[in-house]
Amino acid sequence: MLVDTHCHLAASAFAEDHPAVLERAWAAGVGHIVLIGESPEAATRALDIMGDDSRLSLAPGLHPHDASSWTDETDAWLRATARDSRVVAIGETGLDYHYDHSPRPRQREVFERHLGLAAELGLPAVIHAREADEDVAAVLRNHPGCRVILHSFSSGPELLRAALELGHFVSFSGMVTFRNWGRDEMVRAVPTDRLLIETDAPYLAPVPHRGRRNEPAYVRLTAERLGAVLGVEAEEIIRRTGANAADVFGARLEA
Repeated sequence: MLVDTHCHLAASAFAEDHPAVLERAWAAGVGHIVLIGESPEAATRALDIMGDDSRLSLAPGLHPHDASSWTDETDAWLRATARDSRVVAIGETGLDYHYDHSPRPRQREVFERHLGLAAELGLPAVIHAREADEDVAAVLRNHPGCRVILHSFSSGPELLRAALELGHFVSFSGMVTFRNWGRDEMVRAVPTDRLLIETDAPYLAPVPHRGRRNEPAYVRLTAERLGAVLGVEAEEIIRRTGANAADVFGARLEA
C-alpha cells in the first residue's frame, strides 16, 4: 500500500480544495494518509476533515516552534485527543534550532513530554529535527521505550546512527528529488524494514512540482526516487514502506 506518512492536510493551503486533493491522492494509488495536527487547532480541523474515512489517520501534537505555548491545558488536550481511535501517533514534536521560535530548554522539555506520553499510550512519536542532531539523539536515548519516526529526514549521520541503534524509523520526503539533496548515502544506510515515505504537504513538493504546493498524490515520486537510489523498482519501495507504516502505526493502516 502506498502511504503518505506525513501530511498537513489541515493547513490553510488546502482550505479551499482538500476534497479534490484527496480524490487525486486516491486516484494516484495512495492507500492511506497520516494527517499531522501540529497544534490543537490543526488537529481539530484534521479530525473534521477525516470524519470516518478509514484511509485517514491523525498524529496530534505541538510543533517545536510553538513549544513556549505549552501549558497544563495543552497536556490535557493532547492526552484526551490521543485516545481517539483515529490517532496513530503523537507529533509532530522535536527540536528546531534553525529558527529558535521557542527557547531551546523549553523545546527540550516539551519534546520529553511528548515522548513520555507516547510511551505511556503505546503510540509512536513523529519527530522534527533541524540543526539539533545531538540534542535530539540525547532525548531519544532518554526514552528507549518509545518508537519514533524521524520525519522528512535531512540530518547528519550521527543522528541517523543513534536512531537506527534504537530501532527507530526514518521517513524521506520529496527533498530526495532535489538537485542539492546530496544525502543518498543516508538512504542506503536505512534498513529496508525501517524505511518510510511522506510528502510533508503542502511543503517540499518533489521535482517536477518543486516550488508549487505539494499534495499526497506526489508521494509516489519519492518512492520512485528511493527505488532509483536503492536499485529496486518503485513498487518494491511502495510495498516495503507500506508494510513498515502498518508496523509502526498499527492495525488501522493494515491493508
